[in-house]
Amino acid sequence: MIDNIFSNFPSLKTWDNSFFDYLPRVFLALLVLVIFYLIARFIRNYSRATYTKILQKQTELAKFISSIFYLILIFAGVFFALDILGLEGVVTKMLAGAGIIGIVAGFAFKDIAANIFGGLVVNIQKPFNDGDWIDIDGKFGTINKIGWITTTIKTTTGQEVFVPNKIIYNNTFTNYSIYNKRRVVLQSAVTHDDDLELVKQVTLDEISKIESLLKTEIIDFYFTSIGSYAYNFEVRFWIKYTKNPDYLSAMSEAIMRLKKRFENEGIKIAYPVQTLDFDKNIIKN
Repeated sequence: MIDNIFSNFPSLKTWDNSFFDYLPRVFLALLVLVIFYLIARFIRNYSRATYTKILQKQTELAKFISSIFYLILIFAGVFFALDILGLEGVVTKMLAGAGIIGIVAGFAFKDIAANIFGGLVVNIQKPFNDGDWIDIDGKFGTINKIGWITTTIKTTTGQEVFVPNKIIYNNTFTNYSIYNKRRVVLQSAVTHDDDLELVKQVTLDEISKIESLLKTEIIDFYFTSIGSYAYNFEVRFWIKYTKNPDYLSAMSEAIMRLKKRFENEGIKIAYPVQTLDFDKNIIKN
């Protein structure tokens, strides 16, 4: 019966001939496994310490790289040990199986892999940090956590949104906190009866009084178009920006200042006017 069992496994048939002759291979295979394990541990710890010093703000990336080295050496040790035992067929089947599994897993987990790769790129490039005000895929808020698969954003409405990292990698996004300043663009219009020189002068004067205004930056004022009922204009100015309320406060202050000053100067803010014509005969009847 034992002979029949060994006959089904040619690679193990030599074990039946002389068990004690095969023991040295077993010990050598175990020795190889232990050596590769110790080397893998040493490389992992050494590379983690080295990359942590190089990538001081990216400790997760350092751990990821060191873990890759560790797994490669462990797999190499297993393959060498199997080869010493004369199980080349098992190694071949494992490699073939790993290839098939890799193809299947590639299709099944392609989105996860894309998100992990996106997270790797984000962690290496560091285009934003925790707490930055950012707009990603139409989601505006502060960065809560940068993960390997998703990045979480706390929106202005108080919700936590999970954005897949592949979206960050494949699309454009805006980081409003990177320069610690932001440009406010205010658009409005005045009537055709108003003095345009006075409008420009008054607007620039009031904008220059805004508390959060960056004095080192130029205030831009342009009349942008002549409408059917108004002259449209646009004023642009830079403010100190650390959080979104800074932008909203500056915009609000600019609107309040211009409304009050326009009223004092007799300048009228234009708005659409509709004229209704009625048939006099219909009215008489």
